[in-house]
Amino acid sequence: MDFPVELFINAVVAGLMLGGFYAAVTVGISISFGILDIVNIAHPAFIILGSYTAYIVNQTFGVDPILVSIVVLPAFYFLGAAVYQVYYESFEKRGQEALRGLAFFFGLLFVTEVLLILVFGVDYRYVSAPYIDHAYRFGQYSIPMRMLIPCVLSLIMLALLQLFLSRTFIGRAIMAVSQDQLALRLMAADPVRIKRIAFGISIATASIAGALLIVIQPVEPSVGREFIGRVFAICVLGGLGSLPGTLIGALLLGVVESITATFYGPSWAPAVSFGFLLLTLAVRPAGLLGR
Repeated sequence: MDFPVELFINAVVAGLMLGGFYAAVTVGISISFGILDIVNIAHPAFIILGSYTAYIVNQTFGVDPILVSIVVLPAFYFLGAAVYQVYYESFEKRGQEALRGLAFFFGLLFVTEVLLILVFGVDYRYVSAPYIDHAYRFGQYSIPMRMLIPCVLSLIMLALLQLFLSRTFIGRAIMAVSQDQLALRLMAADPVRIKRIAFGISIATASIAGALLIVIQPVEPSVGREFIGRVFAICVLGGLGSLPGTLIGALLLGVVESITATFYGPSWAPAVSFGFLLLTLAVRPAGLLGR
């Protein structure tokens, strides 16, 4: 029996685009968990909040959902800064950020989900945009625009964030805040302020990730749960705090999931992808680009 080359290439291409989207979903966790050591288990809830924000404006005014996500970035940033301030005053300042802080984010996850259910119900919601139903075709191969555009925008977002973290004073302070806070103070930088900025940025990325998600598929309030394990897995696989590692880990996981779903069925995809994660960490515990 001949190996289905066309089917395999389609699966790889689809996996790369899926992985690009996974990178957008994970980048906020890479900042909050990988750099700040804050286990923000509620991050997927903010992504769904971003999806519903894009949905409301798109259905009411007909504005492109991705454009909506960019416009509301400042609102999500200030929301993230406010959440961090509550977390800091309630837990981190008192040295209780471990289990109690985790419980705080679990509670935030479920409260956000319940509020969305009360407002929107459990029906799936979707957006409309001229490119969602279009696809580029090259002979036997098809590239759907609803996957390609989120992938490209995700890559742009990661590139901009990497430039910000590596080329600006605040970006370098964010990278240093979990390593040596005393040295940061000697450089006239307040660690709490830097963490607040970083956490605000991590939540701001959820605005864009949420819009990309609802472009790819319809959403309902509990969809975010599907990404909880996946985003932390990608963060660890790529190496904590490494945005290039996050991208590589997301692309690898996307390709593994896509190939598995294509040849063995969607139900096997999560098991194989997490098995791939465990195998990688067994060889390199620090992750692909971890220190």
